[in-house]
Amino acid sequence: MKRLYGMLAAGAVALATSLGAARAEPLKVVLEAEIVTLDPHFTGAYITRTFGYMVFDTLFAPDAAGTMKPQMVDKWTTSDDGLTWAFTLRDGLAFHDGSPVTAADVVASLQRWSTRNALGGRLLANTASLTATDARTVTLVLKSPYGLVLDTLGTTSSPSPFIMPARIAATPGTTQVSEIVGSGPFVYNRAQHRPGDRMLLRRNDNYRPRAEPVDFLAGGKVPKVEALDIRVIPDSGTAAAALQSGEIDYMQYAPFDFLAAMERDRNLRVLNFTGAHMFTGHYRINTASKPFDDPAIRRVLLKLVDQPEVMAGLGLDTRYSRDCAAFFICGSPNETDVGTAPLADPSIEAAAAMLRQTSYAGEPVIVLVASDLEAPKVSSQILADRLQRAGFKVDVQVMDWASVLARRGQRQGWSVYGVHALGLDLASPLTNSVINFNCTTATTAGFMCEQRLVPLFDAFARAPDRAAQREVAGQIQTIVYEQGLGIPFGQFAQPAAMRASVTGLIPSAVPLFWNAEKK
Repeated sequence: MKRLYGMLAAGAVALATSLGAARAEPLKVVLEAEIVTLDPHFTGAYITRTFGYMVFDTLFAPDAAGTMKPQMVDKWTTSDDGLTWAFTLRDGLAFHDGSPVTAADVVASLQRWSTRNALGGRLLANTASLTATDARTVTLVLKSPYGLVLDTLGTTSSPSPFIMPARIAATPGTTQVSEIVGSGPFVYNRAQHRPGDRMLLRRNDNYRPRAEPVDFLAGGKVPKVEALDIRVIPDSGTAAAALQSGEIDYMQYAPFDFLAAMERDRNLRVLNFTGAHMFTGHYRINTASKPFDDPAIRRVLLKLVDQPEVMAGLGLDTRYSRDCAAFFICGSPNETDVGTAPLADPSIEAAAAMLRQTSYAGEPVIVLVASDLEAPKVSSQILADRLQRAGFKVDVQVMDWASVLARRGQRQGWSVYGVHALGLDLASPLTNSVINFNCTTATTAGFMCEQRLVPLFDAFARAPDRAAQREVAGQIQTIVYEQGLGIPFGQFAQPAAMRASVTGLIPSAVPLFWNAEKK
């Protein structure tokens, strides 16, 4: 074996036994939405991922620089040919029901998760065997060298590779688990969950943090608050007022039009985000129906989309937004300007001239506008206006976000809509939701199928280092823009806001409440 890594872990915390018996006031938070789906493998919803990181744990986790560090793993070895990996779990890991975490639990969890996550599925497809060789050792034998083993086992791509007891992980991935048992820093109890109102997560008495300092998702997760009191307040204005009055301590998404007032309030703090913790907005395009089945017509949008105009429409200044032509986001290891020339100097006049050179015959462009989400709504409205001014016949159809998602599953009846996703998920070609369903039956990519991308995805997965991965990412980005498969409309933060009495909160777009204190 050519590499050996190991770390020690220690520590324990106290657990309150019931809501009425809590010895300290819990941290009261409002998240982006109600936590409805509790199975951390079943859905890619961000809110379920947030729940997962509070209640479950992972084998590896990225630090703030994106480097994968051991989390549940104590040490690991890799054979000289890169095909055999052996992972030894940390001593003393335990699930919330008191049972020890074993290698068999890890194997069962990864096998279930891989059926729900594209990156996990790619790793398992290249796996000859995944076995528990003893109670604490998992052995992975690959069919061929694979450059993303650790990146996959610690990915934040949702759903993430959370570990659960094997008896629960035996549930097919297409069926939600009925029992929520993790080994993470907070404990879920169904009796303390009132859907539509609140969920209480207790501090885990048996959690053993790593010895290293906390660093984003890596390092020592030390749950310092007695409990998390997660409130359901659907209206963002109402939640903001509750924060200002002290009724709650934290809200995940501060409304854009409240930011200035919150920044002036000495009792509040606004937490801004940069790089991979920002969102990138994209226009998703239906490549299966006219007029955007023609790449030449899709390329007109590259000249039409004006990122500063969209960011201004959202009311965001340069503190919270930036232009970014990098398809795999600015501030990520895969950022590159290769192939971005078509996005330079947007102009309605130039777009109109390009359109006149295509085969466009006046077919309606159906723009879906989500009425209940600010960024998709504003971005789609701005695009509709610019499309019309460039010479397209535009049909704007307003509906809620759920209806947009249902409509996009149809090959006809829509042309384009705006959406945004977190940079943590968009930074890799294998997790970028705009393109990673290329040539599949999934509906999220607008039925696109660009055959040249297929071998490049595999080349990215097998690339031996970051530099090689970035080179392949540039080749992918060139094809994406050359074919007009996805058009970014800007990179922006959705800041969190909290009471000034909250300290130690990890700066992350995924809310992380270990190490936070309330004074």
